[in-house]
Amino acid sequence: MPGQVTATTLHVPEPAIAYLRERLARTRFPDQAPGPAWAYGTDLDYVRQLVEYWRIRFDWRAQEARLNAFPQYRTALFDIELHFLQVPGRGPAPCPLLLLHGWPGSVFEFLEIIPRLTDPARFGGDPADAFTVVAPSLPGYGLSFMPGQRRFGVEEIADCVAALMHDTLGYSKFAVQGGDWGAITASRLGYAHPDKLIGIHINLLAVRRDSDRQADPTPEERRYSDELAAWLREETGYQWIQGTRPQTLAFALTDSPAGLAAWIVEKFRSWSDCGGEVERAFSRDELLANIAFYWFTGAIGSSFWPYYARMHRPWPIPEGRTIDVPTGYAEFPHEILRAPRSVAARTYTDIRRWTVMQRGGHFAAMEEPEALADEVRAFFRPLRVSRAARPD
Repeated sequence: MPGQVTATTLHVPEPAIAYLRERLARTRFPDQAPGPAWAYGTDLDYVRQLVEYWRIRFDWRAQEARLNAFPQYRTALFDIELHFLQVPGRGPAPCPLLLLHGWPGSVFEFLEIIPRLTDPARFGGDPADAFTVVAPSLPGYGLSFMPGQRRFGVEEIADCVAALMHDTLGYSKFAVQGGDWGAITASRLGYAHPDKLIGIHINLLAVRRDSDRQADPTPEERRYSDELAAWLREETGYQWIQGTRPQTLAFALTDSPAGLAAWIVEKFRSWSDCGGEVERAFSRDELLANIAFYWFTGAIGSSFWPYYARMHRPWPIPEGRTIDVPTGYAEFPHEILRAPRSVAARTYTDIRRWTVMQRGGHFAAMEEPEALADEVRAFFRPLRVSRAARPD
């Protein structure tokens, strides 16, 4: 490998686990506002149950072991230590795939989908579709965070992960898949680093919020405009506080594990295809593994930074510019926003695959790992290159 990497694993010291349990036992809960559960935010009864489970029954070591089952590394890039998984593919010519998470997720989102991508034959697929998966903790997230380090917006994240793949790991060309900020980063890569990419596959479209404004909109464009208006009115409070006062919010969520759980689990409920019951889509252990990863790494405040950059910079795809690399899109029915193809085509000029999925939401890699893996394989199958995409 051209760049220097160091093997690593995740291990939280026992005193930190004991301290967490102590803090959970001393949680000071608010009252429940009158009205239906979840109507004004996270439900009190649910958080009480989740905190009690976290304190007494949740096995962090088991979740830690799930992550440590995959090869992990660190490397110095852009003045930070970047953490990433690199899982070799099992097939005749595995294609390098950069797999990108978002907020409030982490690499724990990918533990079920990675084996389906690296070893398709194990799941009844074709070994010729195998990928070598590189899944970084985004800068400022998880083990890619240390106190006092520089903060990253999408533009810097894209440059950093491009350098990881191309300069450090030596892939001349690679594929990218992402959701949430991972999808925005994938799209930025398509704009800023097209020469390094085979193509991008996303499950959230990086379209400008004013891109639906047309003199004579189609029914689909009107539907999207209505969805966007409702989203901006009811669902973006977290964006405003994270994007304008990230440091202030960081005090509360870094200090209170119950507060952190309430802040994160509300998004997993609202944005997933769970019918209002979050544990239809995720187990408590899955939810708490992700939440605890934020707690133990202390990375919640720095994870807000893409929102701050978004609020204080132009959109990552400049006005009037387009993404011209081959693009695939999986539209999950409970995604937070679903722009129609006519709107997406104003930004993405080479959409090769557009699939409307049967079920699933914003956290597609966790909710529907098999369906998403099938889509990723199908999209990149005709785009694969041979030696040009592999390390020298």
